[in-house]
Amino acid sequence: MSSEIGLIGLGVMGKSLSRNLAQKGFKISIFNRHVAGKEEDVAVKFQREYQELKEAQPFDNLGEFVKSLETPRKIILMVNAGPTVDLVLNDLQEFLEPQDIVIDGGNSHYQETSRRMSELEAHGLIFMGTGVSGGEEGALKGPSIMPSGQKDAYSKIQKYLEAIAARDADGKPCCTYIGKEGSGHFVKMIHNGIEYVEMQLLAECYAILKRQGTSNENIAQVFESWRQDLDSYLLQITIDILRKKEGNDYLLDKILDKAGNKGTGNWATVSIANYGQPATLIPAALFARYLSFFKELRLETAETFSTKKFSGEITKDQLKDSYQFARIMNHHQGFALIHRASEQHGWDIDLSELARIWTGGCIIKSDFMKELVEYLKADVNLLTNENLIEIINATHNAIQSVAAACIQGEIHAPCLIESVNYFHGQKAATLPANLIQAQRDYFGAHTYQRVGDSSGEFLHTEW
Repeated sequence: MSSEIGLIGLGVMGKSLSRNLAQKGFKISIFNRHVAGKEEDVAVKFQREYQELKEAQPFDNLGEFVKSLETPRKIILMVNAGPTVDLVLNDLQEFLEPQDIVIDGGNSHYQETSRRMSELEAHGLIFMGTGVSGGEEGALKGPSIMPSGQKDAYSKIQKYLEAIAARDADGKPCCTYIGKEGSGHFVKMIHNGIEYVEMQLLAECYAILKRQGTSNENIAQVFESWRQDLDSYLLQITIDILRKKEGNDYLLDKILDKAGNKGTGNWATVSIANYGQPATLIPAALFARYLSFFKELRLETAETFSTKKFSGEITKDQLKDSYQFARIMNHHQGFALIHRASEQHGWDIDLSELARIWTGGCIIKSDFMKELVEYLKADVNLLTNENLIEIINATHNAIQSVAAACIQGEIHAPCLIESVNYFHGQKAATLPANLIQAQRDYFGAHTYQRVGDSSGEFLHTEW
């Protein structure tokens, strides 16, 4: 009997998605490559391990795997982003037929996804770029899914993706058609950028409390008190991490302060520059990770320059307000960036619907995201929302005080500080950019426009 859908790549995410599909009652085929001495009989062993996979068909022969699928074939790729995707696609094409659908569920770059769509379309094949967020647990129990590509092709895979997706508060699947080309992978990339900032903000709040002598358990209690108003998945797991012990010691205190990254934060930062958007928090979070990675250089610098003892006072209420303020700026910047890209490429992304599918299953799900579903229906610019204006005004003094205390107390808090720095620039009626433009005209004849000149004429001065 032919399988309804196939999955290639039995890494952590591939295994979880396979089990999720099988649990939903779909007949599936699973494939993993054969590498002598390293990866042998992976699919067979995995299929035997779980009861829900008893009807699944395991393969390490690609041709046999493809043959096992009903036509038009539907295949999910869960392989490493980059050249591996192209290698697998190249091998697959030998066995595929026109109208077969390949769904890339990895963290591919959106421009690469658009390229692959065009290349496969020339052979009559359909390629769908699909962002998947939720990690190992989300992939098994229900992730947030962001598919893009040909809209009519989505209707052919919709039932599978919606069945395995998380559910929002109304029971609707956290899966929706995003738009054309690689838009699904683009929004997943920005999702990860927002995630970088959310993680960094919690790390900075943790750092401030630690510098004030607060114990891990008491920090966890502070964060626990925030859940009533500011609950999120990342806040919840941070509390669990703070409380985790290894023997009598906190495990967190034994973890080296070097944070890695898989590349999506880097891609998001490059995209911010390419689209000319002032989304300043994602780069700040990315560079904070880069800085952390140079541990040996930091130790060397620390021996050269002394750090004074923190003598300022940041209250728990000020810290909570600052965290809330910075999160508003983070989400505002992220959605504004997505809107800019959508307009430029004609993707027609529904930001409210995107926020809805990010309310469940994904890493950045939060109570705030639930509020954004309604806010984004009214205006894509979150800084015009009356509810958020009220919160920003109420927390502005706190973030200014916290930012100043961090600078004076030599606490590295780039995202908290940048959030208010960005806001001050965003609400500035005038900026010193007139001087910069004059400098550009002076050395490069780049011209400038004059204040009050409605003609829009560009002028040059011989300085």
